[in-house]
Amino acid sequence: MSQAAKFVVIEGLEGAGKSSAVALVKSLIEQHTGQMPVCTREPGGTPLAEKMRDLVKVAHDDDPLCDESECLLIYAARAQLVANVIKPALASGQWVLGDRHNLSSIAYQGGGRGLMPLVESISSATLKGFKPDLTLYLDIDPQLGLSRAASRGELDRIEQNKIDFFQRARQTYLDCAAQDDAILVIDASQSLEKVHQDITQALVDALGESL
Repeated sequence: MSQAAKFVVIEGLEGAGKSSAVALVKSLIEQHTGQMPVCTREPGGTPLAEKMRDLVKVAHDDDPLCDESECLLIYAARAQLVANVIKPALASGQWVLGDRHNLSSIAYQGGGRGLMPLVESISSATLKGFKPDLTLYLDIDPQLGLSRAASRGELDRIEQNKIDFFQRARQTYLDCAAQDDAILVIDASQSLEKVHQDITQALVDALGESL
């Protein structure tokens, strides 16, 4: 990987404001590096991975997706994305900006679903230690986040989980951030202006030399 190329990820529960954060960070990276980052989303990001995303996001009442299948599909999609998009971009010296990555699976499937042993095993097997240079986790109370998400329209299969699922996921996010200096927590319950100020400062503090 080129010394200048970085992999930056935006994480957060539903309604945390990831989309606006991604747009902001994309603009900051382009402004400071002179190049537009390769932008990805998970699950998805390649033709095959997008098909897997559809399987995960859409509920089928006649054939409910079991938790283990959900986890495996997400990692299959991630493996495709890392191999065919993220690693090639970094190797060519391009920055990569991700809307979710492995931390989502640790929080949602590991913490939320209670599948941490499976998550740890398949993460090790598929990613082999590959991880972002920086993750910005947008922290929000699940009740507030879900109310924001609901105001955007119909909730998808993941968003329809009960509140305790998201509370477990949030706690897992916070636990991971407490143990990893490359995960920075942003208070997403603040005004949009303040959230963006904090994101900008965090990005400059963490990657200032690269920027």
